[in-house]
Amino acid sequence: MRRRPGSAADPDPKPLSSLDLSTFYFGSFALTDLAGIPCFVTRTGYTGEDGFEISVPNGRAVELTEKLMASGVVHLAGLGARDSLRLEAGLCLYGNDLTEDITPVEAGLAWTVGKRRREAFDFLGGAVVKAQLANGASKRRVGLVIPTGAPARQHSRILDTSGAEIGEVTSGGFSPCLGQNIAMGYVATSASKVGTPVRVEVRGKVNDAVVSKMPWVPSGYFKPAGK
Repeated sequence: MRRRPGSAADPDPKPLSSLDLSTFYFGSFALTDLAGIPCFVTRTGYTGEDGFEISVPNGRAVELTEKLMASGVVHLAGLGARDSLRLEAGLCLYGNDLTEDITPVEAGLAWTVGKRRREAFDFLGGAVVKAQLANGASKRRVGLVIPTGAPARQHSRILDTSGAEIGEVTSGGFSPCLGQNIAMGYVATSASKVGTPVRVEVRGKVNDAVVSKMPWVPSGYFKPAGK
C-alpha cells in the first residue's frame, strides 16, 4: 500500500535545503519538506529535460503551487507544452503510443525487459515477447518528420509511396524546437528504416513524410559524469 506524504508511517521529512542537489541525479528520490509541506520529490520528468516531479498531499496542492509561484521564477505550463516536449524527446504516452496490444519489442522498448524476465518469460505476454525477440516483430514504432501540411494527429493513416496503408500515427504535433511537424506511429517493419519516404493522410489530404531517428531533441537529464 502506498503511503501519503506526511502520513504517520513516514519518517520525518528533511528540509529541501539539506539535499545536495549536485549529487541528486536523475531518478533520485527523497521525502522532503518543501516550503513547509511534506512532499515526495523525484528528479525526473516527462519532458526529456532536467526537472522534478513532486507528490504533495491533496489538501495542500494549491498552497504549494502558490508558494512556488511566489518565487517569481516558477510559471505554470499546460499539457500542450508538456506534450510537445515529450514528443520531441520521443517519449511514449500510454493510450496513444502504448496500449495493452503493443509489445515492448514493437515499441522499441525491449530494454525494459530485464535479464531475469528474459530468462523465464513468465509474465503476461511473455511468450509473444520471447518470439518477437527471437524472430522480430511485424511492426515497429518510428518517428516521422512531415515537412508540409497540417500536423498529423492520432489515427492519421501512414501510407507507402504507392498509397498502400502501412501503419498509423499515434502521437503528433508541431515541434517548436524543430520548427516543423513531427509524429510517432507504428509501421510495418519493412518500412521502419530511418530515411524511408512515406506519406501521411491528414483530413483527407496526403502529405510527404520521412521516417526519422528519435529523439529529435536529446535529453537533458542530470546524470553522473559519463552516464
